[in-house]
Amino acid sequence: MIKKILLACSGGFSTSMLVQRMKEAAVAKNLNIEILAVGEDNIFEQLDSDVLLLAPQIAHKLEDLSSDLNMPVFTIDMMDYGMMNGEKY
Repeated sequence: MIKKILLACSGGFSTSMLVQRMKEAAVAKNLNIEILAVGEDNIFEQLDSDVLLLAPQIAHKLEDLSSDLNMPVFTIDMMDYGMMNGEKY
């Protein structure tokens, strides 16, 4: 079964760089996952995701999204985001 991880930021651009790093880490670990980056306006178009990771710039939406979505929602640590630490997530 493929796990689907959704990353969201203001426009979907900065998270796409982190997605690439995460994909590289997943391949190295032989994990069967799909990772997608979207802007915050497109989160509700990806309701089939298993988990949502929020970029630091939209971390203030954590509580609302957690109650609105039927999936776990977490924020990405600012330091990890800045360093594009794909291995951690």
